[in-house]
Amino acid sequence: MRFNPKARLDTSRVREGGSGGGGGGGLGGPGMRIPLPGGTKAGGGVGLVLIIVVLIVSQCSGIDLTGAVSGAGASGYTTSRFQGGDSTAYQGCTTGEDANEHPTTCGVVAVENSLVDYWKQTLAQQSASTTFKPEAAIVTFSGSTAGGCGTAQAAMGPFYCPTDQTIYFDPSFFHDILQQQLNGPSGAFVEPYVIAHEFGHHIQNLLGTMSKVRTQQGPNSDSVRLELQADCYAGMWTKSATTTEDSQGNVLIQDLSQQDVQDAIAAAKSVGDDTIQKETTGQVSPEQWTHGSSAARVRWFTVGYQNGTLSACNTFNGQNVE
Repeated sequence: MRFNPKARLDTSRVREGGSGGGGGGGLGGPGMRIPLPGGTKAGGGVGLVLIIVVLIVSQCSGIDLTGAVSGAGASGYTTSRFQGGDSTAYQGCTTGEDANEHPTTCGVVAVENSLVDYWKQTLAQQSASTTFKPEAAIVTFSGSTAGGCGTAQAAMGPFYCPTDQTIYFDPSFFHDILQQQLNGPSGAFVEPYVIAHEFGHHIQNLLGTMSKVRTQQGPNSDSVRLELQADCYAGMWTKSATTTEDSQGNVLIQDLSQQDVQDAIAAAKSVGDDTIQKETTGQVSPEQWTHGSSAARVRWFTVGYQNGTLSACNTFNGQNVE
């Protein structure tokens, strides 16, 4: 993956959150996140504890296991709520060349910019009744940080919070959990795929799709349908990333290889519910799935990549999504 060195970057929506310890406190509200195992690395058993916490919350307030809020709106939110946030942390990322030289920092800004450009154009073309609005922020943090869904912990994995329309993740997730615990890929396009998936949840928020979530578990549950659709949306962006232009007519992502696409597919496969269940319990229990099987995640990413349309990514039309 290579960025256009002459492209200008907009850092206004990417910031660092306040850092904290990696253990303790939990989910104070809803958030759609990558499912994580409760292994011995990168947070120990915290992942399993958090799953239990979310289950309790879901039973009390109608929030599904992954945190999709029924009827979550797309109204505006201020970004002053990010406690300890550092809005200057990414200000040195000014060009695509900075993103090429510093892919784990400035690369996040470039990917975010590309996603905003792509979805602004795509919603205008394919869903004219929907007004595009960028996410409030992408917040990276170390250990933990406070936000609209409570205290985000590194052990939660990347997630989108519809309450403040923000994507949160601890960058250590990609090495400590995805690679080390789940034997996922380490390619340069893995992080962009995950960010694109979480951005897909923001698009669902704008489209009102979250209001369709009623059932929380099972291979064809609404929760799984929501997650697979976010994978499909990630595939849509991936296909068009090298042709999407910004407001000045510049293409931000200059090159995206087939190896990059394969890395995204491998990442999708590694976070399938069945793969994680095998890793943590040695057994597969489809009735407990919340994100979809590895095969389904790969399939729906591919559907988005090959078709590039919102209609092709409609996982809520009654079909079997597994």
